[in-house]
Amino acid sequence: MKIFVNDRITSIKPELSAFTIRDMFKSDADIVVLNGFIIKEDRKLKENDRLVFIKRGEIPSQGEMEALLMARHTPGVFAKVKKAAVGIAGLGGLGSNTAISLARLGIGKLVLVDYDVVEPSNLNRQQYFISHIGLFKTEALRELIQQVNPFVELETKNTYLNADNVQECFSNADIIVEAFDDPKCKAELVNAALKLFPKKYVVASSGMAGYFSSNTIITKKISDYFYLIGDGVSEAKPGCGLMAPRVAIAANHQANTVLRLILGEKDV
Repeated sequence: MKIFVNDRITSIKPELSAFTIRDMFKSDADIVVLNGFIIKEDRKLKENDRLVFIKRGEIPSQGEMEALLMARHTPGVFAKVKKAAVGIAGLGGLGSNTAISLARLGIGKLVLVDYDVVEPSNLNRQQYFISHIGLFKTEALRELIQQVNPFVELETKNTYLNADNVQECFSNADIIVEAFDDPKCKAELVNAALKLFPKKYVVASSGMAGYFSSNTIITKKISDYFYLIGDGVSEAKPGCGLMAPRVAIAANHQANTVLRLILGEKDV
């Protein structure tokens, strides 16, 4: 009989029970999950049952982590995601949220570039916590990503990004995500990246401020290698600030666009 143990297909004798399998595979597990539900009493198993054994506080091995992701994404998708390297320019509301989503996907490598430190005002929309205040955003985000998926390769650069160092910073990235707040910095980065890397995808943003409808944030394909996300209208100004809900929506549009491009889906 075949079942799944921590999302790996395993052949067992039909008479074996959930707790017997636990004792065979992970005797120190604190929690046994059968088909998505925690069980406190032993259960008989049937074909294609799914068992997950958890020891509280234990970090899964890379093999276990990848098996879990592969089971969720399917092997072909996971293989492509794992090979990809994504550069993120700016680690504020857009960049930090995009990076966390890509780490959860099991992205192979992230190149994280920002010169700034975490400030209290960042906490209203960025993926940081009070304990991160005063840290470089690169350091804080590295810490967070290691809590989410410690097997993502991380390259961090504490530097002010402009047209002069775009090539140096992102030569190792397959896709570049522009995640700045300032419109002038956005334009400079995008123009430089498209010129220096004519065959690399650039995923940028424009307009996600305020509390307007979520449905106005969309993904547009501007050219073969340039995608723009946002409502294209709203900018941060008095009475229309940057806040978590719309910023996170735009950031996840960016992350999803990156995923689609990795998988060869070029239409929006």
